[in-house]
Amino acid sequence: MTTSEKVAYLKGLAEGMEIDKDTKEGKLIGVIIDILEDMALDIEDLGENVLEFSEALDAISDDLAEVEDVVFEDEDDDCCCCDDDCDCCDDDCCCCDDEPLFFEVKCPACGNEITIDEDVLDLGGIECPNCGESLEFDLDSIEDIDEEDED
Repeated sequence: MTTSEKVAYLKGLAEGMEIDKDTKEGKLIGVIIDILEDMALDIEDLGENVLEFSEALDAISDDLAEVEDVVFEDEDDDCCCCDDDCDCCDDDCCCCDDEPLFFEVKCPACGNEITIDEDVLDLGGIECPNCGESLEFDLDSIEDIDEEDED
């Protein structure tokens, strides 16, 4: 039963009791029932408004999802999420390999071969564990060689 139906029932009860509207109590009960009717109608209007706003919000959300698909479409192509559930990469994708990349570096002072990973390479240099010689890695020259190989 809605609030409006409950107020209508209450109004019917008051009329059935034949409350005299000329008495102070009768006037008070009549005014209270009128206020309850107005409040019930306001509540119904609010419910309808909430439903309309909810539908409009859903439409805006759908539109926003479409815009996001268009705007962020290129980012999905270059996905490097390494998520097992992700379908963006194929089996040969290097970004989804679980094994880190290792590099062998030869110390020019003692000739010792050192195996380093990408993190050490990104640091830009280390000391040779054999002789203590400072080894520096110039990543710019590696990128230049890669660009020359592509040409």
